[in-house]
Amino acid sequence: MSIDEIWKEFSERMTYQGNPHIAVDAFHFVPEDIARLNERNLHVLRTLASLDEKKPENTGDNDDPMMLELQRMDSKLNVLLDIVDRLLVPATLLPERQPVRFNAVGIVVQESVIPASDTLCIRMHFDACRALPLELPARFGRSTNDGSTFVYFCELSELVEDGLERFVFCHHRRRVAEARMTGVTETVPSPKHRM
Repeated sequence: MSIDEIWKEFSERMTYQGNPHIAVDAFHFVPEDIARLNERNLHVLRTLASLDEKKPENTGDNDDPMMLELQRMDSKLNVLLDIVDRLLVPATLLPERQPVRFNAVGIVVQESVIPASDTLCIRMHFDACRALPLELPARFGRSTNDGSTFVYFCELSELVEDGLERFVFCHHRRRVAEARMTGVTETVPSPKHRM
């Protein structure tokens, strides 16, 4: 597939837009490393999905003491997980936050973070679990005219690609729901949004 075809596929899919902690390093593709990264990324995506799930808010109609106690325990566990995560990876050790747009095809990131290498590893830390970054092997795609660079993912297993698509979809759905709850006019870009 040509870079233009890969870019077109990226542009036509829904994307995650946000500011995770991100680092991009030169990376040499070795089959053992690729297999290890795919296995780890699948674990990270599953962890992010389970930690990011939001339970429906208590509407006030349910005064069941057992449900109220479970909600209190859930809140305490979330606080403990956050504390452990911050101890494992202090904010000072994380790479800087960068604005990104990505899906299972690739990522658009600021040109300044891309090293001089054709083969790369994109490392993203998300707030839900900063200690477990996604580490995605990639290749340089093309520079854009706004100071950003498109990098496309490669050597991802089918399960990791599916997990990335679900992660992007859930993020998009959450943003739409939050916009509806706050009564703000929806400004989430459509899947066909292009740079």
